[in-house]
Amino acid sequence: MGRFLTLSDTADVLNVSLSQAYALVRSGELPAIKLGGNGHWRVEREQLEAYISAKYEESRRAALFNQSDYADIPELSFDRFI
Repeated sequence: MGRFLTLSDTADVLNVSLSQAYALVRSGELPAIKLGGNGHWRVEREQLEAYISAKYEESRRAALFNQSDYADIPELSFDRFI
């Protein structure tokens, strides 16, 4: 495979729907570029891997926080920041 993925390929890698992949791109959560006259979105493979790694780190930090002594304080709830 090449350097860039279509949104369909990106959705397949993430095991999400095409509309969910599009929403990630449109929101800016997943960096992508528009190419061509019709503006087809492309996601760089390296950016997709970085996005996946960041999500793993986010999950790891949430799990650690939820195990901490501060998890029971509503004002500091991790869910509040997501």
